[in-house]
Amino acid sequence: MGKPLFRGFYKGLSLLLYLLSLPFLLFLITKPKYRRSIPARFFLFKNPRIKECDVWIHACSLGEVKSLEPLMRELRGERVLLSVITATGLDEAKRLYPWARVTFLPFEPFLGFWAPRCKSLVVVEAELWFSLFESAKKKGAKTMLLNARISDRSYPRYLRFRFFYERLFEWVDELFAQREEDRERLLALGAKEVSVKGNLKLLSTPVPKQLLPKPPKPLIVAASTHEGEEEMILEAVASLSYPFYLAIVPRHPERFDSVWKLLERWSARENRSIIRRSQQSQWWSAEVTLVDSMGELIDLYAIAEGVILGGAFVPVGGHNPLEPAYFGCKILSGIHIHNQFALFENIEGYYLMEPRELLEYLERLPALPRSFVKGEMGPKPLLDAILHYKKECEIDGKSL
Repeated sequence: MGKPLFRGFYKGLSLLLYLLSLPFLLFLITKPKYRRSIPARFFLFKNPRIKECDVWIHACSLGEVKSLEPLMRELRGERVLLSVITATGLDEAKRLYPWARVTFLPFEPFLGFWAPRCKSLVVVEAELWFSLFESAKKKGAKTMLLNARISDRSYPRYLRFRFFYERLFEWVDELFAQREEDRERLLALGAKEVSVKGNLKLLSTPVPKQLLPKPPKPLIVAASTHEGEEEMILEAVASLSYPFYLAIVPRHPERFDSVWKLLERWSARENRSIIRRSQQSQWWSAEVTLVDSMGELIDLYAIAEGVILGGAFVPVGGHNPLEPAYFGCKILSGIHIHNQFALFENIEGYYLMEPRELLEYLERLPALPRSFVKGEMGPKPLLDAILHYKKECEIDGKSL
């Protein structure tokens, strides 16, 4: 299929999928999780076109938005547009970067006319939207994929659609991969200019928002947990031989209520005390705290003895281990870390296990060595690529 024919087919297919999904989208708007994002992304409600910017950065959700902090500090003097997919990502972006223009990314059929004229487009990780790169490139931007990775698990699926990625990468000028293995996979999919720059998250040093009181007993943080993991963790801690505090921080806010109901049943059965953070301002007044508030995970890492890192005891792919490692927490994780291999490679002192082994490791927790981050990278190569237009102006002798 030729390039013009492919573009026409892809755009037609995107529009058809959009039209067919309208009834489902209208239903999803009733869900709190999607109440803001769907109207903005699929109906452009309160999402007007921005005509021009210097740097357009696109990041999917909260984790990617947070990882941008070191780069965004350096870009503060530029006109930056930051687009996101999720409502939690939007809220975090507005909190961290109030000086930038922050908005939801429209669905692909709208991008042809919505995309602003910019000098650089920077897309973070696996947000491989064909129309995003094509629209920016056609309007004169240098296009980059930052922090690119392809996990062992997803690579076979990428290969099945190699014909699509070959055409997508024709619109990407430069790719920065996390590892050499990612670089090789991207080249196999048709990418051209790929270099290994490490993981963007290694640029960030997490800083607590507030200093929480140190608990009188060891604190275990169950971080970014998913369905099925809270029950497994509660079953394990119920048999611990030493006193402890447990803070459970579900990954998705829409699960707060269901996790609280689980805690109520567990508390009645095990005769253990529980509290809900949103209803109790004082920390450590119960053995188990449901942290049903946003933005407190880093504060908890700073005083934790150990962290049970969620998303890996069920086949989600794991979550960022760098943040707890910066604070020397002892990291316990499941084996399903296929989305986080590159980050775990930069850490010493973590422990992977099956769910049935969790209690054994928790019993040994006080004696386990603390984790630490062993790798680092600097932002200059990435900044040089993003701010290429300044260097070009200097070469041309133009005034900035």
